[in-house]
Amino acid sequence: MARAWYAYLSGNPLLISSYTLISYTPTCLNGCNICAIFALNGGASPSVLSTRLRAYIADAIVTQVAQPPMHTIYVRVKPGC
Repeated sequence: MARAWYAYLSGNPLLISSYTLISYTPTCLNGCNICAIFALNGGASPSVLSTRLRAYIADAIVTQVAQPPMHTIYVRVKPGC
């Protein structure tokens, strides 16, 4: 299944309802707030947040660095603490 970028809206970053489909790759990279995730395309919201993607989200919140570092990025974060 193809992946797509989803912008984080608000709420719990581990729920698919907290994201909405976007048609571009976000430019945000590092910071303390979730910006966007690269997830399995489920239409308006991601189809699922895998265990690995959830771990990347948690790591991004803690480290304030896009995840995983030095690989294909699946979670981008932005400044604004």
